[in-house]
Amino acid sequence: MVDYIVRQATARDIPALCALLKILFSIEADFAVDEQKQRNGLELMINTSEERCIMVAELQGTIIGMCTAQLVISTAEGGNAALIEDMVIHEDYRRQGIGRRLLQEIEAWALKHGSKRLQLLADRNNSPALAYYQRLGWRPTQLMAFQKKPES
Repeated sequence: MVDYIVRQATARDIPALCALLKILFSIEADFAVDEQKQRNGLELMINTSEERCIMVAELQGTIIGMCTAQLVISTAEGGNAALIEDMVIHEDYRRQGIGRRLLQEIEAWALKHGSKRLQLLADRNNSPALAYYQRLGWRPTQLMAFQKKPES
């Protein structure tokens, strides 16, 4: 078991977070690695609102995992819901409880911000991740995610 800390990300973490997103987006069919886009998104999350959160796992000054969440308003719940994305642990540090801890910290953040539900997006072809989330008590829903890029 590694001796790591979990904390909220800061702007100085962005290069390490981009490296983790490169790992994640290389296995997700819907997203492409584009460091500038990832950097822009991370900067927006870190600098613009308390309704967004990036938790990181840090080991001796090195970021080894991350998880992001954003608040949305749920009409079904009548309040906030937290949308969790970008959950990734560096390959060398998986199966050590780091992902579970990051999700627990994100959940605590979400509850502190009034979330009545947590929802998580995962690639439907990432069987290890899907099984992992189910082991942690997450349940699939009947909903499917769709996306569309707006026409300019």
